[in-house]
Amino acid sequence: MSTRPLILVIDDEEIMREVITTLLEQEGYRVSWAATGEAGVEKVEEESPHLVLLDLMLPEMGGLAALEKIGQIDSETVVVMISAYGSVGNAVEATKAGAFDFITKPFKNEELLLVVKNGLKKRSLEIENRQLKRTLKERDTFEKMVGKSEEMQQVFDLITQVAPRRSTVLVVGESGTGKELVAKAIHHCGSRSKGAFVTVNSGSIPIDLLESELFGHVKGAFTGATSSKQGLFEIADGGSIFLDEVGTLPLDTQSKLLRVIQEREFRRVGGLENIKVDVRIIAATNVDLKEAVEKHLFREDLYYRLNVISIMLPPLRERKGDVPLLAEHFLQRFSQENDGPDCRLDPLTMKLLMECDWPGNVRELENVMERAVVLAPDDGLITQDLFPRELLASTSVRLGRLNSLENGASLKDLVLEYEKKVILTALQQADWSQKKAASLLRVNRSTLNEKLKRLNIKIP
Repeated sequence: MSTRPLILVIDDEEIMREVITTLLEQEGYRVSWAATGEAGVEKVEEESPHLVLLDLMLPEMGGLAALEKIGQIDSETVVVMISAYGSVGNAVEATKAGAFDFITKPFKNEELLLVVKNGLKKRSLEIENRQLKRTLKERDTFEKMVGKSEEMQQVFDLITQVAPRRSTVLVVGESGTGKELVAKAIHHCGSRSKGAFVTVNSGSIPIDLLESELFGHVKGAFTGATSSKQGLFEIADGGSIFLDEVGTLPLDTQSKLLRVIQEREFRRVGGLENIKVDVRIIAATNVDLKEAVEKHLFREDLYYRLNVISIMLPPLRERKGDVPLLAEHFLQRFSQENDGPDCRLDPLTMKLLMECDWPGNVRELENVMERAVVLAPDDGLITQDLFPRELLASTSVRLGRLNSLENGASLKDLVLEYEKKVILTALQQADWSQKKAASLLRVNRSTLNEKLKRLNIKIP
């Protein structure tokens, strides 16, 4: 397709159409034309022109009527009105109706070309501004969801697709993978973003209070119900409700949840009145609901109602390419929150992070990085010494001579041996220049000197 702007000329005078067409084509524009308002409106639908030069006095459908129709078809189309009966009243009326500008016949060629140029520039700026706003909105929405891996890009694409819809969404993933962040992104990207986002942690609410929390209760419904209370579904009316750990809901509550999904109504505990709500339900689970159905722990009909659209969140061990990005993200965040130095990771530490299985997923990595930032030295260098012992002892971490562990080995000795090998490699690559080696390892020279002494490394 051509990138040259398309301009539609709607004028009942043939000579005027020819003059304008010739003038615009000489300037490199593509030109289409129509002799009536009706034909012009059809051309707008078929061709989507960038700008329309529209005669005010047209037979049958007049210029102002055509202007209104064009605005209904495509509000981005820039319309310039042309008339031999120029007056302040006509210009004001056309501008109020949505015209970009008004030109009076006869006009100078330079005048027409300038108005066309400015009109196209206005359209371009409006499109760029809208795209910028969309980009900023997406960035703000996903700012806490970090990942460039193919798996996470698929998650982002799914969120973008399902957010504008009303359908129920089921987010599936291990603990710590970010299911609530996905739910919030779906809410904030959709048409309900101005409504409430209500989170329900089904597993943390006592069973005897769960229904009251979800659906509310009337005064006197049970001992201690001294007044009526709204439930979380009422509070979420017009917005979204996030049911975390939905697999832990008792069967009685599951049946009432099914009614809310099907009928969009419920009753408060102890009440007789049906309460209508307009709520989007986003559920999450870290258990296999299908297996729970087979074990009669979860209603099959509710499972299919919840599993309309499913988003699978991959565990961190399956997208290790995102670990460096996540680690840097958490370093920056916690460095700012704690008003400390700008922290950074040495190469050995990053290698360790990449080799961990992260059973606690992103949440575990986040906690490890926060701990490291709080304990970091003044120079901000994060080393593996700042990590918990259980992380260093992880079975997936490969340090030193791991193939010699059959008879047992000291973890501390293995770490020191591996650290010594890396420093020696850096020194060899730097022709035994301590300054260059420190630069390669991204540590201060004083830090490197201390390590050389501690590891008994002699410089030849």
